[in-house]
Amino acid sequence: MNILITGGTGLIGSTLIKKLSDEHSFTVISRNEANAKQTLGAHTNVLGSVADVKDIGVFDAVINLAGEPIADKRWTDTQKNIICDSRWDITTQLVAKINSSDNPPKTFISGSAIGFYGRQGEKVVTEDTSPHKEFTHDLCEKWESIATDVNSEKTRVAILRTGVVLAENGGALEKMALPFKLGVGGSLGSGRQYLSWIHLDDMVNAIEFLLNNENCSGPFNLTAPEPVTNKMFSKQLAKALSRPCMFFVPSFVMKIAMGESSTMLLEGQNVIPDKLIKAGYSFTYPTVSSALSAIYR
Repeated sequence: MNILITGGTGLIGSTLIKKLSDEHSFTVISRNEANAKQTLGAHTNVLGSVADVKDIGVFDAVINLAGEPIADKRWTDTQKNIICDSRWDITTQLVAKINSSDNPPKTFISGSAIGFYGRQGEKVVTEDTSPHKEFTHDLCEKWESIATDVNSEKTRVAILRTGVVLAENGGALEKMALPFKLGVGGSLGSGRQYLSWIHLDDMVNAIEFLLNNENCSGPFNLTAPEPVTNKMFSKQLAKALSRPCMFFVPSFVMKIAMGESSTMLLEGQNVIPDKLIKAGYSFTYPTVSSALSAIYR
């Protein structure tokens, strides 16, 4: 396939390209061409913006993974706007290109997150669960709504409601593991909140699965089939690192340190990949112990 991708220099995008580049050709949209070529290789075809795509019809598929990291900074009004615009604007531009084409790409895979559901407590969450209205839901709902404005008669749309992606280098785990490596790791808040996670390998393999399966459309939870509580995750992480798990961070400390964005860590979601499993995807790392053991072996 000839694939157009945004977010190609990020953790997920770069891993996906490296895995599939022998089989497919990629064109990456990136504002920093030098960084893109350094990350992905000098042979990589890079465009500076969606506007530089002259004919989107030459691509078989479009994969849209671009977006400002959601948890790197406090959620001030300005930062919320940056988070939203970095997702909504480029998706709007891609959809406009696709809908204006006489021969559009057959597949459009667009990012989202399990933040779509908002806080859900301990109940099991599937793609059919009604969301709790809050910032992450509003962000993802509009992001998905823009993506699904694509003319579905010509282009299949699949939405990636992604959980916490686990990888040794980059992503959330790198930050989560640091206190444990220093010997001061532990659970956050009550520790009873659920963490819905996915190993980077399964994230990339699932995208490939959706890319190749024409019957797959609509939203898919990209999370492992066995979410765990924060307390259990902390114990498993400590075990994988051969470090103690003796401490805990009270909720009020998290709220002072992170502000509103602390809700992502203190209010969990017990999300399962119902549609992905029913479609026939088989997870390489279905349990958090297998995922962490593979990362820190």
